[in-house]
Amino acid sequence: MTSTDTGASSFRVRPYLLTGGRTRSAVELALETIVRSTPQGHSALESLGMERKQIVSLCAEPQSLAEVSAHLRIHLQVARVLLGDLITEGHVALQAANAQPADRPDLALLERVLDGLQAL
Repeated sequence: MTSTDTGASSFRVRPYLLTGGRTRSAVELALETIVRSTPQGHSALESLGMERKQIVSLCAEPQSLAEVSAHLRIHLQVARVLLGDLITEGHVALQAANAQPADRPDLALLERVLDGLQAL
């Protein structure tokens, strides 16, 4: 199990153990991809491993890939692989995004990126 905000004392596990040695997800997920757990995911909570259970619980409310990574304090690519697995298994689903013209990025997203860069 990894360190999380909810755990008291916990062990650190190497990222490759969490992903089974995989570095890529079968599902392409951008940083800002919003995911939400499904009823199937909630019913399977008891059978899921620690990190996967934490992700499904966290995603009861819509979360971005970056938020999942930050909340669980796991590397972004590890979160991407785990989320991809959970999506493939039907425990988590992509939340429909507001349609944007293909040639124009979302203005709110650009403002958040700019604010984050300025905070550095």
